[in-house]
Amino acid sequence: MVVSVSGGFKPAPVAALEYRFLQQLIMGTQTNTPVWDDPEPALEAVAFKLEIEREAALQRIAKKQQSQQLAQQINQQLHMSLKTALANQLASAQVIARHSKVTDKHLLLLEMLHSPKLDLNRLRLVVASQPWLIRDLTNMVNSPVFGARRPQNSELQVTDLKLVLGYIGLDNLRLLIPFYICRHWLPFGHSGLLWINRKLWRYAQIQGVAARALAQLHDQDGAMLYSLALMRQLGTCAVLEMGATIFEQLRGNWLKEASHSRDKALYDAIAVSEFPAQELCAQVAEQGMMLNWQLPVTLGFSDSRLIRQLQALQDCQGFEQMPLPAQLVAKASCYAQVLLLDESHQLSFRDKQLLYGYYNVTEQELLRLQGQNYKKLTLF
Repeated sequence: MVVSVSGGFKPAPVAALEYRFLQQLIMGTQTNTPVWDDPEPALEAVAFKLEIEREAALQRIAKKQQSQQLAQQINQQLHMSLKTALANQLASAQVIARHSKVTDKHLLLLEMLHSPKLDLNRLRLVVASQPWLIRDLTNMVNSPVFGARRPQNSELQVTDLKLVLGYIGLDNLRLLIPFYICRHWLPFGHSGLLWINRKLWRYAQIQGVAARALAQLHDQDGAMLYSLALMRQLGTCAVLEMGATIFEQLRGNWLKEASHSRDKALYDAIAVSEFPAQELCAQVAEQGMMLNWQLPVTLGFSDSRLIRQLQALQDCQGFEQMPLPAQLVAKASCYAQVLLLDESHQLSFRDKQLLYGYYNVTEQELLRLQGQNYKKLTLF
C-alpha cells in the first residue's frame, strides 16, 4: 500500500491513472467486449454497415491529396462545432435535464427501494408509469432462468404487474429495478457509442458486484451500494447522449447540404469524419461526476440519501472525508478500473499499488473482491 497518499487529497498520479481509464473506456479501440446482457444487440449490424461505407469513402479520398486535406479540415470544423454546442448545453442544468433520459420517476423509484417503509403496493403504482420497466420485469419473470422460482404452472406467461412484482419479491426488486433503470440510462441508438456502451455497462456491473461484496464485508446495505455503484454512471451517460446527438445532427445537416450542392468531394469528407470521442472524454472527465448529483438535484431530489452519497463521491475533499457508503463505492470503482485496465495491459504493479493506496483498499477487502465472479450477474 502507498500509505503516503492514502485518504488525502487526490494526488496527480492517481488522477492521471483514472483519466487513463476514462480514455480507454471512451477512446479505446473497438473490441468484442463481453457483456452479461447486450443492451443493443441489433445495433451492431448498423454500425458495421456504416463502417463499411466509411471505409469505401476513405479509399476514394486516399487517391487524392487535396481530398485528404479537405477531410482533415472538415473533421476539425465538425469537432469544433460539436465542442462549442455541447459546452453551451452543459452550461444549463435545465437543458441537461431536458435532454437526459433520467426522470424524476426513475429517481423516485430508486429512493423508494431504500425506504424502510416500502411496500409492493406503493412501488407498483410508480412502476406502472414506466412501460419499458414493466416489459423488462415481465420478461425476467417469464425467462427460463426465473421459471424455477415460480411455484407452479411455470410454463404459463405472467403478465399481471402485481403478480410479476410478487414473484420477484422486495429484496430482489431492490437489485433488479436499479439494474434496469441504470441500463435504460445508457445512450442507446447511436452507432458511434455502440462499443462505448458495452464497455460502460460492463464497468458499471463490475462496480455493482464489487460494491455488494464490500457491503457484506462491512455490514452495510448491499442493495443501496449496488444502486450507488450503477448510478455513478448517470453523468457519463448524460454527457455521451448529448454529445452523440449533437454530433449526429451536425453531421447529418452537413451531409444534406453537400448532397444538395452535389459536391461529391465535400460529401465524402463529411462522411469519413471521426466520432468525437476525445472531445466527449474531456467533457465526461470535467463534468461527469458533478452531474451525477447535480442532475437529480435539478429534478427535485436534493434531500435524497442516495444523492448525498453521490455528491460525496465527487471526491472534492479527499477520500477520508467521504462517509463509509461512498468510500466503499469508490473502492469498488477503483477495483473495477484496475481489473479492466489490467485486462488491456495498461497497468503496472506500481500503478495498482498507487490506486489501492489512495483508496485504502485493505488486504482483506482485496481478497474479498478477488473472490467474486465478474463474468456473471447473480441477483437471485
